Amino acid sequence: MITTPFTEQSTAADVISGIDLTGRRALVTGGSSGIGVETARALASAGADVTITSCSQAAADRVVAAIQTATGNVRVSSTLLDLADDASIDRLVADWDGPLHILVNNAGVMGFPERRLSAKGFELQFGTNHLGHFRLTNGLYPALRSAGGARIVSLSSRGHLRSPVMFDDLNFESRPYEPTMAYGQSKTANVLFAVGVSLNWASDRITANAVHPGTIASTNLARYMDPELLAQIKNAPFFKHRTVEQGASTSVLLAASPLLDGVTGRYFENCTEAEVVHPELGGGTLGAGVADYALDEENAKRLWALSEDTLVG
Repeated sequence: MITTPFTEQSTAADVISGIDLTGRRALVTGGSSGIGVETARALASAGADVTITSCSQAAADRVVAAIQTATGNVRVSSTLLDLADDASIDRLVADWDGPLHILVNNAGVMGFPERRLSAKGFELQFGTNHLGHFRLTNGLYPALRSAGGARIVSLSSRGHLRSPVMFDDLNFESRPYEPTMAYGQSKTANVLFAVGVSLNWASDRITANAVHPGTIASTNLARYMDPELLAQIKNAPFFKHRTVEQGASTSVLLAASPLLDGVTGRYFENCTEAEVVHPELGGGTLGAGVADYALDEENAKRLWALSEDTLVG
């Protein structure tokens, strides 16, 4: 297991200190709020050319201006992106020019109280958190390959301990819809995607790792969740709440630190590789660790094939 000098108390600024990303290009999805802002700020502070994505141009403009002012780096920009909309994803891909050294798949949705489906008929958390990022990343594959050592960071969550990817009932058609299990399934998919990249793109010098950023009360990730359920989660005794600066630290570690050169297909939390655990289906105490099913290569291959089928049309 990989350890680093950093801990759960470390911030993104701590991790990026002394690292020079001049000449590197980075894309951070969901970069206009929460830990996406702090991730983008840290990468920009190290000299990277950073593009953030957002569903709101006004929000993106405010964040871009703030990061430029804080870091003195004018090579920070934004673009609109809706991960639930194939056309929006494809526009970003078509507009991207040149190599991409760092892709942080940070954006996500969580906890719809009632089952909602994407335009292609997938449960919307799975469709957005996984399939949207899968389409984006595959579209950007030529840019990642041309970078000559690109890194992908896939934002997961301890919520993945709630559920594996239920291949036989992805969309809750044969079982009651349960928001945290639907979210958990999507977050397991985010880990399996990193494993899939390690299996499929290693020869292109593209690495990918998944991260649990921690429980951060001040982000808007859970804006769709039932308030009572959200309060129960935030007050659970096993959660240690972190600041957004701390929450971004592991993402920045995976995106930029030379300590992670060549490392791929793993899951990190609190700036260290997580221990493999064996949760029961739906039982999840949501403690530390990464579920064995989330690192399973056969699951990763099955998910990759299913996801590739959605790229057509």
